[in-house]
Amino acid sequence: MSSLRPFRLTAWLAAPAAAVLLLLAPAVQSHAQTQAATQAAQATPAPAQSADPAPAPPSQTTVAATSPEQRGVTTRAIDRVKQVAKSAADIFSRVPCLPPKGGSKAMGSLPHVAGKLVAGKPVVIVAFGSSSTQGFGASSPEFNYPNRLAAQLRRHYPTADITVVNAGVGGEDAPEMMKRLQTQVIDAHPDLVIWQVGTNAVLRNLDPGETAKMVEDGISRIQAAGDADIVLVDPQYSPAVNQRKESAGKMVQLLGKVAELRHVGIFPRFEVMRDWHEKQAIPVESFVIADGLHMNDWGYACFAQLLGDDIIRSVGQIKLGVNVPADVRTYRPM
Repeated sequence: MSSLRPFRLTAWLAAPAAAVLLLLAPAVQSHAQTQAATQAAQATPAPAQSADPAPAPPSQTTVAATSPEQRGVTTRAIDRVKQVAKSAADIFSRVPCLPPKGGSKAMGSLPHVAGKLVAGKPVVIVAFGSSSTQGFGASSPEFNYPNRLAAQLRRHYPTADITVVNAGVGGEDAPEMMKRLQTQVIDAHPDLVIWQVGTNAVLRNLDPGETAKMVEDGISRIQAAGDADIVLVDPQYSPAVNQRKESAGKMVQLLGKVAELRHVGIFPRFEVMRDWHEKQAIPVESFVIADGLHMNDWGYACFAQLLGDDIIRSVGQIKLGVNVPADVRTYRPM
């Protein structure tokens, strides 16, 4: 259950492209057959009193090959490709994904991964975490947050070589994650590590201070092993977590302090999700499934969208030569 699942962005349109070629095949075949018939007729003179109609000239042959029926096939094929490209936005058709209304803090700039994208070098992102990284509650793997993030970055950087590895294992928290930190994170030589942690510690009544200490140790190991950017993702705002409000509050606060101390980014998921409900008046059931804990397709999609927006913004800063001080990176306004 803990195996890595890389998502190669360069392959995500392979299936739709194949579908287009398959659908266009009848039109191409018809065109080729008609041209062959025309050439044969031109090479062999027709009888003077032929009951058969004369061969159509090349211009008419082209028209015949793109008859209303064939144009319909071609149009449907193109529409399918367009539909795949639009599918990322379809989930927000009824409820838009909006950034928090004022005051929220975002994860800050990511100089290493941004520099790689600006330079056109391959980028490896490891999404490390538990069930909400693995994607429990999503209707299909397409809708878990790492895949949604990958698709968004691919749309924005169509020529980039980006790999997003989903290293989420349901039910885990810092103690279990530390056991696989080396093999599933450090050994992948990532340019960006997105570490979602803390929710299961709250649900298990684990000491928030001990969790924060393990996370800090893990960050130190990642930083010592290479030049990777790191973003922490704190617990989700949901009924199950809110039942342990005091513990959840401490966890959010301590993870923020760890990020500040180690000069890494933090995506304030708890604050963002609370904003959805309390300020944007979105019902909890619109972003959390019936278990009262895990996000649904819309929740994962909006989370990934806002996370991706910050990565894209960071790349823009690097392109403009903006120098963001380390102590500002963690708490830059969204």
